[in-house]
Amino acid sequence: MSNENTAIDSIAEDSVTDIPTSTERFLTFMSDGLTIGVSTNYVTEIITNHTITIIPLVPDYVKGIINLRGQIIPIIDIRLRMGKPSIDYTSTTCIIVLNIDDTNLGIIVDSVQQVIDIDKAQISPVPTENHQELINGMISLSERSVLLFLDHEQLARVY
Repeated sequence: MSNENTAIDSIAEDSVTDIPTSTERFLTFMSDGLTIGVSTNYVTEIITNHTITIIPLVPDYVKGIINLRGQIIPIIDIRLRMGKPSIDYTSTTCIIVLNIDDTNLGIIVDSVQQVIDIDKAQISPVPTENHQELINGMISLSERSVLLFLDHEQLARVY
């Protein structure tokens, strides 16, 4: 058993040394044709086909709450929160559950894409004329693709 622990410790140490400290892992998702990333440090799970209980007298982007294993989690539609029009949900629509400062919050997104490692030094600020309240940075992924970064702290403050 001690050999197993040593092997696990060695793998864990190798994993930590493989990723530079300036690199962070992001879950990317789509919303209204935009590719957006959120740090995996805040993602607790991705769920589909969950019943949302509607609650009255809340902004339209607050779709309601879910009961996830006995925990009540507010759900917001990120598309509506960013001022985009509502669309019908599809088979790729899902909820990303985030834990921000010990507060759980679910965001409805059009689809989840992938997990990627990003060098934080390469992230640029959003131009002020295009400043989006919930976006705090961007990076070019390719000639035609830009990844925007969700400001999870702002999201938690304003939901």
